[in-house]
Amino acid sequence: MIYKLAVEDFLERYRKERPLLFDARSPSEHAHAHIPGAVSFPLLNDAQRQEVGITYKQKGKEAAVIKGFDLVGGQFGDFVRKAKSFFNENAKLREVSREQPRVFLYCWRGGLRSNIMAWVLSMAGFEVILLKDGYKAYRNLMLNILEKPKKMVILGGKTGSGKTEMLTHLRNAGEQTVCLETLANHRGSAFGALGMEPQPRNEHFENLLAEEWEKVNDDSIVWIENESQSIGSVVIPKKFFEKMRNAPVVEMVLDKPARIQRIIDEYGQFPVEELIDKTKKIEQRLGGLRTHTAIEALQIGDFTTWVDEMLHYYDKAYQHGIDSRAKESVLQVEVNEKDFTDAHAKKIIEAARTMDDRPLAIEQSPSSATEGPSSKA
Repeated sequence: MIYKLAVEDFLERYRKERPLLFDARSPSEHAHAHIPGAVSFPLLNDAQRQEVGITYKQKGKEAAVIKGFDLVGGQFGDFVRKAKSFFNENAKLREVSREQPRVFLYCWRGGLRSNIMAWVLSMAGFEVILLKDGYKAYRNLMLNILEKPKKMVILGGKTGSGKTEMLTHLRNAGEQTVCLETLANHRGSAFGALGMEPQPRNEHFENLLAEEWEKVNDDSIVWIENESQSIGSVVIPKKFFEKMRNAPVVEMVLDKPARIQRIIDEYGQFPVEELIDKTKKIEQRLGGLRTHTAIEALQIGDFTTWVDEMLHYYDKAYQHGIDSRAKESVLQVEVNEKDFTDAHAKKIIEAARTMDDRPLAIEQSPSSATEGPSSKA
């Protein structure tokens, strides 16, 4: 059996059941961006897709369809065996699908590729749920979700203040949080890729962000860590970033020695050669003398001096971003301890509650809506 569902119904059922979700587009399309949780299950590989596209341009749709069948007709059995192998290896999927294996499926527009794959799998006994209008419909929905206003509060603080850790404490206290750095697989600085998995493509980052944004309850505040618009290689969508710039800020204030030690604890574990390489990459912003001093400190194992030199740049950049906000939209909270507890999170939460009647930050023009290059070392 084959069923077609509009994107909202498709996602609601998929999220409830968590069955197999197949992406019938080419591997490169999947790698660029996809519905989170989808498995790449291409009808055409990249080379075959290109060949069909050329045929379409030169000879028209009918010839392209025939070319597609010529290329993949002999692989139908492989598609079925591959799909069944997922179920044979996963008891949970078998339980969800009960007697008849069920797959959710989409391609780019919900057209030929997903319909062919759905026909093949249905003939082999699968129940197939097709996404009407394909990934394109999903993508449009995600972009619309990112436009929705929420009660956003920014968790600020200079480099090394422990904002990401505090987000965890806030979440444990029952607060809503969205961690942009987790979604981006990057700590948001020149050193932020160290020890992290490869970053998603920008479009997929936006999909992941929209999925999290959709979960946020409109009636309660949501905490987001202060970030520059670029987090490594990904970029926060412009309108979303403008909302961040216009949201109130609870700024964690931690003394410099504690911040330095936090940074050493986080980055001191990495090879010195990698730290030197990353330091060299910000020489233009750090300055030649400070870069030289920082590298010399790393070479002799003096991490305190290295971090101190880094902070001359990062603190200045952060302060520039804070100063460009309306003063009444920023509330400082002292958290002068290296190790956070639930009590510190409670202090942050109580501070946010006092800001309910404060005006939001003044509207920023796109050119002024910057927070500096990073919130971390």
